[in-house]
Amino acid sequence: MIRMVIKETAHYIPKRVVNNDDLTMYMDTSDEWIKTRTGIENRHIVTSENTSDLAIKVAQTLLIKSNVSAEQISFIIVATMSPDYTTPSVAAQVQGALQASNAFAFDVNAACSGFTYALSIANRMLSKPSQYGIVVGAEVLSKLVDWQDRTTAVLFGDGAGGVLIQGQAEGNQQVLAEDLVTLGEKSNSLKAGYRLNENIFSDKNDTQTGYFEMVGRDIYAFATREVPKSIKRALARANLTVNDIDKFVIHQANGRIIEKLAKELGLAKTLFPTNVAKYGNTSAASIPILLDELVQANEITIGDTIVMVGFGGGLTVGTMIIKY
Repeated sequence: MIRMVIKETAHYIPKRVVNNDDLTMYMDTSDEWIKTRTGIENRHIVTSENTSDLAIKVAQTLLIKSNVSAEQISFIIVATMSPDYTTPSVAAQVQGALQASNAFAFDVNAACSGFTYALSIANRMLSKPSQYGIVVGAEVLSKLVDWQDRTTAVLFGDGAGGVLIQGQAEGNQQVLAEDLVTLGEKSNSLKAGYRLNENIFSDKNDTQTGYFEMVGRDIYAFATREVPKSIKRALARANLTVNDIDKFVIHQANGRIIEKLAKELGLAKTLFPTNVAKYGNTSAASIPILLDELVQANEITIGDTIVMVGFGGGLTVGTMIIKY
């Protein structure tokens, strides 16, 4: 049996910091209003970079840190809801930039669950020992935001994170269980990136925009109801309880949601590390960014059992339990 090993982690954040006070220049809001409702204080926003630039930097760092060559990579998966283009995929751009000539590449769009969905796919692709793959979550959500809409603009930031994984015949690191859920009947609760059909035969009566549209109450209710259910199902499949978990690496959507999840599971907030105050919601990038920060700080070490959970547009939930 081939097991997935996370060999290395990395992340990249754009340099430009936009704090809550900066946003008051563009919309009716305040630092107190944002922090009270979301826990967010800052977000990083690109000035000249695009999603592929962020993803490439992460992939390059992974190769350098792991001392693995680009030619050794078998596949590259990028989770994103904010690609540069419809085609080529961001993953194809990363493959080209790395000159990873032996790798096939494609994108996955499951919004804020994208990284766990992509990692689940990658785990199934490993077929032999010493096979390498790169999985990146990368987002430039600032191009999908209406910067006059305080209900959404205050939430999102740009960034990328990822892992280099390896197939291993023996060892302790492995995926213990997963739970992937899609509730498509609720898909209109969170939308972004709408593409208007302006062909020459179109009636052109469509008034939708490409900006984020979110029913905040629906998303809060969905997250606080469905995420604990997903975690419990995955724990049951792994024959574990919540007390067996060393860290919960949760999608950084909103500080209040994360606090509610800890309460719903009857656990201390210290088991749910956060960086949402620094970066805001970076969608598919949020889990790998936080994971890398925790690994670099030695807050996650070899042998730890961790739960990674993404949730958001789709609506989707993606839970993975990993023995790190």
